[in-house]
Amino acid sequence: MRPDTPAENVDHTGEAARLERTAGLYPEDAEHLLVQAAAHLELAGDRPGATALYDRLLSSVDSLENPHLVRALKASNLWEYGHEAEARAIIDGVRAAAPRDPAPWVIVAESLESHDELESAQETFTQAATLLLTDVAEPPYSTRPVLFGRHRVRRMLGATHDDWDTLADTLHSSPISLDELHDPKRVWSLGSDNPAELQAEISRLRAELGTFREALSRPFPVAVLHWPTEELTELLAAYPPLESEYPSHEEHLATIEASLRELASSGTPNLGIVTGTVPSYEAFAASEASSPADPTLLPQYATTLAARGLAVAWPPQRGADCWCGSGRVYGECHGDAA
Repeated sequence: MRPDTPAENVDHTGEAARLERTAGLYPEDAEHLLVQAAAHLELAGDRPGATALYDRLLSSVDSLENPHLVRALKASNLWEYGHEAEARAIIDGVRAAAPRDPAPWVIVAESLESHDELESAQETFTQAATLLLTDVAEPPYSTRPVLFGRHRVRRMLGATHDDWDTLADTLHSSPISLDELHDPKRVWSLGSDNPAELQAEISRLRAELGTFREALSRPFPVAVLHWPTEELTELLAAYPPLESEYPSHEEHLATIEASLRELASSGTPNLGIVTGTVPSYEAFAASEASSPADPTLLPQYATTLAARGLAVAWPPQRGADCWCGSGRVYGECHGDAA
């Protein structure tokens, strides 16, 4: 969620201001844009300003897509500039809410870890793993930071391997093992005068960097475009030529599920769903100097939404709500024939 560009190469304060202005132009994307703006303010050292943006989001009259993520980010930021009690209270609230998204878990656990609360960090990572991965045949890619973080903390605590640690080892693809990467004694080698120890540490750091780059370079999800009922009605009323693409809303939903299952059966990875809105689609069409009535623009719009980080992984995790917005559990809705 956070920018990775070094502070010396970016005007983080200016970038935060630009993102805030963009959020005003595209309210439907305000949550994503303001979270990014807050991250830039953190990198600029303006932690109170970042907190103000998190508060702005949490006090919004519009419901957030991921309020637990915003709260987790706020807690992490607060602790960094001395508001430990408030940060702990928010972390307790996130854990009690038990979100199905791995990101809030990782953020609050790493916040505890960075402040030497290793036992609490291990408990948080374990709670997340138990919630998200129990009876899951293939752990989603998004849950790997939970397993890797838990492995790291337990290594620092000197705990013996358990089943979750073994799973983390299995998922880890770097030539340097997790045990070696997470070895607490590594810190000693950084201050060593022994060339062999320094060379070994350089090799470990290169392996970590390779894993990090691999994660960053993963392709955006193959995203299928979903229109909620009201948005599709508005879209077709404004642009009748698109009716051939969407005979009915029910058929639209069925086509999405069928397309994703077909892609999954062919081995296509990183499948996702992006939800469109008419204002953002019209803005995208304008940016492409094209007409919103052009059906060939629809897949490009979906890809752009995915590239902006707005794709939701498919299929939903066990027990999660269906992607269609019905409010029913996926397994009892569009996933009932899975």
